[in-house]
Amino acid sequence: DLPFGRGGSPLQNLIVRGIEKTKITALKVNEGIDTGDVYMKSNLNLNGTAQEIFRRSIPIIKAMIFSIIDNKLRPFPQTGEVVEFLRRKPEQSNIAALENLVDLHNYIRMLDCDGYPKAFIETAYFRLEFTNSEINSSNSLNANVRIVKK
Repeated sequence: DLPFGRGGSPLQNLIVRGIEKTKITALKVNEGIDTGDVYMKSNLNLNGTAQEIFRRSIPIIKAMIFSIIDNKLRPFPQTGEVVEFLRRKPEQSNIAALENLVDLHNYIRMLDCDGYPKAFIETAYFRLEFTNSEINSSNSLNANVRIVKK
């Protein structure tokens, strides 16, 4: 929901902050990252895995494109407080320091998409990568794990 969330890794930065709903912003590209004028915004729920969220956004983006073209929309300046996000680094996917199941679940699901470094824990000899997280109760979570020898 620009200008909140300009910059890198917006989906992950929203989820890690506990945000459950946002907007997809169609904007005019200019020299700055995410600084262009806005054509329109549409609601997007951030539940599910990153892959599910991206799939759910496809028809929304398609409808936005047609609306911009069909209605000959003109962009308007962004309003609101600018909050910039930094692109996440692969080492930020390490879940070793997380203390509660909700945070653990959110890390796993926000990285559960092709092209993203999976949530992981490392031992001296192995890297354990997690996907398909489900919270069962206040003290239980199920997830798939892939174990890779270092």
